Amino acid sequence: MSGKLRVVHYLNQFFAGVGGEEKSDHPVSAQAGPVGPGLLLNKILGADAEVVGTVFAGDGLFAENEEACAAEAISLIKEFSPDLILAGPAFNTGRFGLACAAVCRAALEAKISAITAMHPENPGFSAAGASVYTAPAAESAAGMEEALEAAVRIGLKLARGAVLGNAADEGYFPRGIRYNEFAELPTSRRAVDLLLKKIKGEPYETELEVPILDDVTPPEPIADLKKARIAIVSEGGMVPPGNPDRFAGARNDAWATYSFEGKDALPGGTFISIHGGFNTLFVNDEPDRMLAVDAFRQMEGAGEIGELHNDFLSTCGNGGAFADMDDIGRAWAAKLKTAGVEGAVLPAT
Repeated sequence: MSGKLRVVHYLNQFFAGVGGEEKSDHPVSAQAGPVGPGLLLNKILGADAEVVGTVFAGDGLFAENEEACAAEAISLIKEFSPDLILAGPAFNTGRFGLACAAVCRAALEAKISAITAMHPENPGFSAAGASVYTAPAAESAAGMEEALEAAVRIGLKLARGAVLGNAADEGYFPRGIRYNEFAELPTSRRAVDLLLKKIKGEPYETELEVPILDDVTPPEPIADLKKARIAIVSEGGMVPPGNPDRFAGARNDAWATYSFEGKDALPGGTFISIHGGFNTLFVNDEPDRMLAVDAFRQMEGAGEIGELHNDFLSTCGNGGAFADMDDIGRAWAAKLKTAGVEGAVLPAT
């Protein structure tokens, strides 16, 4: 392969400069040359490659029509005759990450080299699957340059048809694929050396990473729902107007308790959502779309549940770190048990 490699950049509506959440329904579109962070990408590519086109779409539209949007994106991408598709970086933005993963999977099916970059807690990372190479990225766009540099370093090798080495050496996230390789020492010697380093407190690196998964034992079913106190909990960023507890719209680590005592429904303006990951307009107009107090009051009146707890627990889960969300969940459980709550419902965001 001679000459500059041709790169197509995939972005969402925000990074493409179209707009924020109000433009999340923007159709799949294309533009010649670099756009937004593509200007920095072009600089990083240097003399080896150039951004010949940018394809972008609204995150909301893509999330609701993933297969069709991915197919349309690939159709537009093909018009630029690319050697490589670079999607993102998506950082820890969930819907953008899922879109990047879908575009890369579709690119590989079309026999086009592809690379994306995102934070490992982005749901798009697991959605990318074993076939897609993913470079590391920070949680936010503050790490744009580093993420693009990592993606370019890997992506150019893919575009040239190089066979990549292991994840640790090349700098991409492990994909769960294992290859046999020869080692100088037998397994028994390596195992003993590893154990001795661990005993001595010396740095060591295991040859087989074991995933640490939550082992949550589900509680026993509620014995009599008609006598039970039920609570509403939400990670949809629901707060009183003015956001008095200063929740962040993304990567939030705070939570609070709010009351709806005496209310059979929640009219517009009672609570609002500060969640940065979806269009909050409809929830703000009708908070029961998120909290469903009206439906629970009907169940309470019909005797289907014993009592609706008059406080709901709220946080914003958009891009929240697993450790922070785990801490919040444990705090919620302790508070609800103290209040005599037997069951909690988390309506979907």
